[in-house]
Amino acid sequence: MSSRSLRVLALAASALLSATALAACGKSDDAASASSEASAIRLGYFPNITHAPALIGVKNGLFQQALGNTKLEPKTFNAGPAAIEALFSGAIDATYIGPNPAINGWATSKGTALKIIAGSTSGGAGLVVKQGINTPADLKGKKIATPQLGNTQDVALRAWLKSNGLNADQQGGGDVSILPQDNATALQAFAQGAIDGAWVPEPNLSRMIIESKGKLLVDEKTLWPNGQFVTTHLIVKQEFLKKYPETVKKLLAGHLAAVKYIKTDNAGAQKAANEQLAALSGKPLKDEILAASFKNLTFTIDPIASSLYTSAQHAQDVGLLKPVDLKGIYDLGPLNDLLKADGQPAISDAAASS
Repeated sequence: MSSRSLRVLALAASALLSATALAACGKSDDAASASSEASAIRLGYFPNITHAPALIGVKNGLFQQALGNTKLEPKTFNAGPAAIEALFSGAIDATYIGPNPAINGWATSKGTALKIIAGSTSGGAGLVVKQGINTPADLKGKKIATPQLGNTQDVALRAWLKSNGLNADQQGGGDVSILPQDNATALQAFAQGAIDGAWVPEPNLSRMIIESKGKLLVDEKTLWPNGQFVTTHLIVKQEFLKKYPETVKKLLAGHLAAVKYIKTDNAGAQKAANEQLAALSGKPLKDEILAASFKNLTFTIDPIASSLYTSAQHAQDVGLLKPVDLKGIYDLGPLNDLLKADGQPAISDAAASS
């Protein structure tokens, strides 16, 4: 992919900012322009293939290229709650994160802490089980892992079990025993036969199938309209968005360039993401796992808002979330400004597809 192509969206952002700067002149305008540009932006993301746009944006310098004089300060996290805590405390300004931690952060702050500003990843999750488990009824009395109580995959499993007439309480009891445990523990437990399955995201889903001979009982794509549901999106601290809107637009321009790179040079994108994973964790994914994970994921700037609202309802239905008003959780204005400048259609934050 040419450097010119990678700069298209960043230049679109610059054009928008230039138009704003040319609207007035004089020292007062210079002061206003300076105040709307942050000297640095602290961006959170996870060393996980579902955060591939972030991995690539950092590795290939796409964020820094779009940000110009604003310094990118990337920070990594292993779980959504830790990233939300960092956002709350002011340790980071924006982060890639899953839907349920964003919902919880919105609810906890009563709608004051964050805004979802773009989509990043769809799909790539499901229920992997031992051979011989073929129906929901076969799960009675079985032990199934999820990454964390109340996280996105945990909610998905509980909602799916309920829809199939099975119950599971938060203490590990019920028809199916749900055991929240981190991904590394679940991978080992499944390989050793200590659990009967797990509802997990990529690359753990592919690892359980390829390395431990598991079978995919439920591909979560099949549970959603058009097979689309949000796995990862990009959020920003509201205070930062209000103070530095142009910096946020430039961050988004880098994000758009990363997603575009995945679509136009998938092999190069896989290589860059895996190299960044290796740099962060000390161990790259095996080529077979990497390829399977990328095939099972869709990288998109659309946050698939309707699936977020449905996920929140699922969490309420299984007793893991109190009723919450999500009105205003999205601010897609900056994203749609960039898309308009690039001749692309706007993206909606509607609760349901028309």
